[in-house]
Amino acid sequence: MIFFDFDGTLADSNGVWERVDVEFLGRRGLEPTAEYSHTVAHCIFPQAAAYTREYYGLSMSDRAIMDEWTELAREAYARQVPLKPGARAFLEQCARQGERMALLTACLPDLCAAALARHGIGGFFEDCVFVQELGMDKRQPETFRLAARRLGVEPEGCTLFEDSPGACAAAREAGLTVVGVLDPFYAPYEGELRAVCHRVIGSFAQLLEGNQPLTPW
Repeated sequence: MIFFDFDGTLADSNGVWERVDVEFLGRRGLEPTAEYSHTVAHCIFPQAAAYTREYYGLSMSDRAIMDEWTELAREAYARQVPLKPGARAFLEQCARQGERMALLTACLPDLCAAALARHGIGGFFEDCVFVQELGMDKRQPETFRLAARRLGVEPEGCTLFEDSPGACAAAREAGLTVVGVLDPFYAPYEGELRAVCHRVIGSFAQLLEGNQPLTPW
């Protein structure tokens, strides 16, 4: 079983959330700090909203924060967010090779669905596991164990493609084979990513037939 993260892994979408943070906070005369950006990047949506409310002392509810974020991001996911180079071709290659594939993502379900429909890639995945529905985040190894059990497989038989160093570390602890996908959002943490992953790639094009095989690790 191959699990794929969505934001920053299959889709070049991490910049959307940076712009959402800037716009959301700017409307209130605030700016994202390095500490804030690093923390919310590792949170599932409800946790990020609660942290934002507390960090900036906002009077609005967590639900209102999430609703505003969603509206700011909706247009980008439905019409603008591109796939990472080689992502579609790699999914097609995996399908030809009979690989089972699933999404494992913290992306909001409706935003993810909009992007999948736009690019026509939803059919590659036999399941979409949204970590919010598990009530956990991807820094917890149990998230990956639960996802594997949901698909009827053992973690040791799974490979994860993921851009977040924290998620990669948790997945490796859970027993998965972990392939880190470089993304500019996590550029300051590239060393951490390389330290916790079995392999790191800059592009899915590296794994296409005629370049390198799927499982050299």
